Amino acid sequence: MSSFSIHTLGCGSAKPSLRHQPSCTVVEHRGSLYMIDCGEGAQRAFMQQRLSFSKLRHIFITHMHGDHVLGLPGLISTLALSGNGGEITIHTFKEGVKHLKEIINYFSGEIPFFLNYNIIKPEEKVILETKSLSVRTIPLEHRMPTVGYVFEEKPKPRHINPEMTSFHNVPVAWMKRLQEGEDFVKPDGSVIPNAMLTKPADPSYSYAHISDTAYIPDIAEKIGPVDILFHETTYLDDRIEDAKQRGHSTARQAATVAKEAGAKRLLTGHYSSRYKDDTPFLKEAQEVFPNVILNNEGLKVDLY
Repeated sequence: MSSFSIHTLGCGSAKPSLRHQPSCTVVEHRGSLYMIDCGEGAQRAFMQQRLSFSKLRHIFITHMHGDHVLGLPGLISTLALSGNGGEITIHTFKEGVKHLKEIINYFSGEIPFFLNYNIIKPEEKVILETKSLSVRTIPLEHRMPTVGYVFEEKPKPRHINPEMTSFHNVPVAWMKRLQEGEDFVKPDGSVIPNAMLTKPADPSYSYAHISDTAYIPDIAEKIGPVDILFHETTYLDDRIEDAKQRGHSTARQAATVAKEAGAKRLLTGHYSSRYKDDTPFLKEAQEVFPNVILNNEGLKVDLY
């Protein structure tokens, strides 16, 4: 079972279609769930993918357009009716807090868990840190304040080499220090290099979620190398002027960002409802960047 996965609950855009749900993605990391945006129908899609409501603790809103937030009142109501305890934090803008509080308080009634709001801004900033993961924001260019999110695993501990630690009589109390890269100092003052007592740590993985945005030429350096990049592909090149005017990107532009950022894989999405076939998005992106995943509802992508 993967410890880091991306679940697509909705990859359509503002205008509803029979083929795609509005925006919603769930990041699963070491047993915890992190939702990015919550379009209409998100709670049903959540259940269809057999995800556990009790593991959801953070909801990240990229911006306050309806196709990214209108599923929240229903989701919070369902969590309340299910008797979920604990705490949930919604990360959104100051105006988002104001409107969401009014709507959720009106429709959701008494909530048996703590519902917190973390006010974000369109800036580059780490907004959440856990023992194993950090989440930072990247400002995007849309028709209202909008951010992307980058989920990055923290460096993992090195692996103990039991044969060598036993040979050098390393006390148990030293093991954590060894995992953190420290050399072992014996009682006689001699130093045993860490590389002799441990093995390299497992690699750390990362995921970037770049939602509604016009093409930003220098955004790649802000994202940095990631294992999977979701970058909105609302339009194809045949509508590049529409993309520019409406604050969106084409599949080719998304692929350019993936290539320049050093991403390993590109995940498409936020398709305009005017297109009746998604395969041209794959073809156009692959002309620039070969490792493209054509997104769809129900898709699960494992990072490891």
